Amino acid sequence: GSNDETIRIWDIETTKQLNIFKGHKNYVRSAKYGSNELLSTILSGSDDNSVRLWDIRSGKQIQVFNGHTHWVDAVEYSPFVIKNNISNSSVICSGSWDNTIRFWDIRSNKNELYMIKGDYEKDNGILCLKFIELKKKETKNVKYDLNLCYGSGSEMKVFLFEKFDQRK
Repeated sequence: GSNDETIRIWDIETTKQLNIFKGHKNYVRSAKYGSNELLSTILSGSDDNSVRLWDIRSGKQIQVFNGHTHWVDAVEYSPFVIKNNISNSSVICSGSWDNTIRFWDIRSNKNELYMIKGDYEKDNGILCLKFIELKKKETKNVKYDLNLCYGSGSEMKVFLFEKFDQRK
């Protein structure tokens, strides 16, 4: 992402620009390459308060997600699935200076699926997000815990925010 409101892909061997993505209306604060089924996508967050999903192959914007009321500093592809569609994770999440973490279904352009509100006394914006699997002793087919960690602007701390059970 860049202060010129674009996302650029470069070939690091030739140092040539391969693609440029335009659509944000302010600084692009975060960009993330997709993985698994979403390998050919880029997710971005911006000071225009939006989250955008891009198709790397076509260079086109796929989806815009609006709902944050302040800068979007963090974007992440979520391991969660909708309606037991295990083969295709269609959920993304974003963190913002509005102290919220929002979950979005990339298959629709509707409002967020779910929102987690940060602690206004402890947090000063959500600056980064990361899902971390912590293995545990297997009980009732639960093999690991999925934890959502986030970093906030308050004292630059990292917090373990939420715990999710994943069944395998």
